[in-house]
Amino acid sequence: MKAPFELQTPRLLLRQLRESDLDAHTEMMGDPEVVRFLGDGKPLDRAQSWRTLAGILGHWQLRGYGFWALEEKGTGAFVGRAGLWRPEGWPMLEVGWTLARAHWGKGYATEAGRAALEVAFEAGATEVCSLIMPDNVRSIRVAVGLGETLLGPVRVTTFDCLMYSTKRLPNATRAE
Repeated sequence: MKAPFELQTPRLLLRQLRESDLDAHTEMMGDPEVVRFLGDGKPLDRAQSWRTLAGILGHWQLRGYGFWALEEKGTGAFVGRAGLWRPEGWPMLEVGWTLARAHWGKGYATEAGRAALEVAFEAGATEVCSLIMPDNVRSIRVAVGLGETLLGPVRVTTFDCLMYSTKRLPNATRAE
């Protein structure tokens, strides 16, 4: 699958991450509330945040898709990251999102998630999942809002989570 390096939603620019995002990304990934349900749940320092950015960009090189930086069109503010993800060991293509706490509750995760799903299905994916920690009610609401339904618990690499999934409907066409 090849995803575009940049796309737009009504309020967001989804673009490649760049080195100038490091400060904002580090602030986001250093927030204990933001990372509470990611991986081991521990905040990242600047060096770890940089390696995470490098890993995301490497995923683009290896897979042809990945997480985009989310930039608020009106202000240029770094909102977070979202996109398509399938590192080694993942059960299937995932749509995922991580937003800086200042941007929670604005509908940006759903907006970016819809755009990512559209890209995945247009590229031929037939099913996409979201892997969510059981207590992450905010992300569960986003997944359900994207039309995903609970498939059940799953172990992914070293953590247990819930798998939500949505399938492309036959003859589905892109909404303009």
